[in-house]
Amino acid sequence: MSKLWEKETKVDLNIERYTIGKDAEMDMYLAKYDVLGSMAHIRMLESVGLLEKDELTVLIQALNCILEDIEKGDFSIEKGVEDIHSQVEMLLTQRLGDLGKKIHSGRSRNDQVLLDLKLFTRSAIKQLHDAVSDLFETLIAQSEKYATTLLPGYTHLQIAMPSSFGLWFGAYAESLIDDLELLEAAYRICNKNPLGSAAGYGSSFPLNRQMTTDLLGFDQLNYNVVYAQMGRGKMERSVSFALASIASTLSKLAYDACLYSSQNFGFIQLADAFTTGSSIMPHKKNPDVFELTRAKCNKIQSLPFQINGIVNNLPSGYFRDLQIIKEIFLPSFDELIDCIRMTDRMMQQIHINEHILDDPKYALMFSVEEVNRRTLSGTPFRDAYKQVGLEIESGQFNYEGTLKHSHEGSIGNLCTEAIVRSKQEVTHKFGFEKAIEAEKRVRVL
Repeated sequence: MSKLWEKETKVDLNIERYTIGKDAEMDMYLAKYDVLGSMAHIRMLESVGLLEKDELTVLIQALNCILEDIEKGDFSIEKGVEDIHSQVEMLLTQRLGDLGKKIHSGRSRNDQVLLDLKLFTRSAIKQLHDAVSDLFETLIAQSEKYATTLLPGYTHLQIAMPSSFGLWFGAYAESLIDDLELLEAAYRICNKNPLGSAAGYGSSFPLNRQMTTDLLGFDQLNYNVVYAQMGRGKMERSVSFALASIASTLSKLAYDACLYSSQNFGFIQLADAFTTGSSIMPHKKNPDVFELTRAKCNKIQSLPFQINGIVNNLPSGYFRDLQIIKEIFLPSFDELIDCIRMTDRMMQQIHINEHILDDPKYALMFSVEEVNRRTLSGTPFRDAYKQVGLEIESGQFNYEGTLKHSHEGSIGNLCTEAIVRSKQEVTHKFGFEKAIEAEKRVRVL
């Protein structure tokens, strides 16, 4: 199978294998977006006189057929074909003859893959956002359900002060909002059109780059053609920091769940169907799901540094090093979304121990409450602190009051409605509708 760039000299087969690597496998992630990008590109070519109207109609119909095969799972990159761009152009040429060869005018595979990556990432961010939103709603619902159910708070893994399951669930919900803020910033960086930058130095064809920007629903152009090419690797790294932030929240939640479900804590119980057993100990119910989630999320947190290690010493212009980023970046969305969905299922069916504080070992965590009570009664704080401390040392401490936490974000005032509003505001900033509508429009004749 000849290559798009091949002339007379044939490449050594070992060199070909080494340089292509996993591109055919990775490019299946990009297949749909390569076709959508081509649809926008040829519409622009027709508008500037590089295609006839009837040629555009035939090409759009053929590309829609390819796209339908991709969406049905009936598409593959054939053996010997270098990448998704080559496969699509080959199919068009087989069906339409020389007309199929016209779609590459004014493009390089450099700006073509840049475009594919951005369209894929934009869509993957939408899927990631939706999965995070589902988990957020579960956590908020559990926070409200167990708003007044107390559990011990810990610092240094030592019993500290009263907390609640309302606070625990709600804390992770609010953490996800900050993660989405970072994801939205990454979406803005991603949502700029590189098409028309060609190999990184533009084209002598009279391309209308604003037209493809509008057709594909981008916020704006990557204006400078050199920077458009420099953005490869940088976009993936920026997005991967947002993925790592979500993964960090999940990893911490997974660790809490493993700790809290152990017999030494006994704060929560995982559904039997979500635990695994031991081959030797018949009593075991292991939190394997959360342990694997923790490990996978810790791996995802290394993603920005892996990408940075590939791009940090490259000068401007295109280099084949960038190909390797696809292998670690593209699959990371599926892995993280899987972790989120599994965590969501676990959190929905988690069983809460509502009698944790019946154990007398937690009595001392009310020491601060007693200090505060005496301070409110007129004793200077430092004196009240010393009095309670001495009572604890002598074994005479006793607290019989009630909790009166009323300030914003405390046990008695979770501010759930405010947290939900914050989440809604972040979601609105993404503006996913623009991209969704653009994908529909670009396919229509």
